[in-house]
Amino acid sequence: MLHTFVVYVENKPGVLSRVVSLFRRRAFNIDSLTVGRTEKPDVSRMTIVSEADEDQARRIVANIYKLVNVLLVDDITNQPALLRDLTMIKVRATRETRSQVLELAEVFRARVLDIATESIILELSGGEEKVDRLLELLDPFGLMEVVRTGIVAMRRGVSKSPTEAAKPAAAAPAAKDDTVSYSV
Repeated sequence: MLHTFVVYVENKPGVLSRVVSLFRRRAFNIDSLTVGRTEKPDVSRMTIVSEADEDQARRIVANIYKLVNVLLVDDITNQPALLRDLTMIKVRATRETRSQVLELAEVFRARVLDIATESIILELSGGEEKVDRLLELLDPFGLMEVVRTGIVAMRRGVSKSPTEAAKPAAAAPAAKDDTVSYSV
């Protein structure tokens, strides 16, 4: 099962490397990784998607918490959340096929970023399934280049901010709707 982890870290050199190394050492593949600053310039937010069962996911959370500079870890897999993937697609579009490509873009609410004599560049934001479906439909025209940002995710409703949450010291899980942490 794919698990989505949201990790708040101090915005310092080497933090990303330490988190990625943890996944490598434990032989977990990262399906998607996005990192960026938050509303606080000294805090970065990582969204990591990885294949893991429930026990492995709990161990991942516990091991990430052990890293220096980690403020908060949240496995939002089973939480109400919004997940989005931003994609830019360069597709072959000749004079004969241009209108068909533009119609598909309209149906999927993709933005046209560039039109050249032999290609169109589209921008699409949405769930992975939506992006995959558009790519599948554009493939017969000739995909020239595709770039995806990876998944960004945010829990619905109110959740703890990294400044409100302290690093866990005990092995006991938090209250049922809060972030859960475990020690291994």
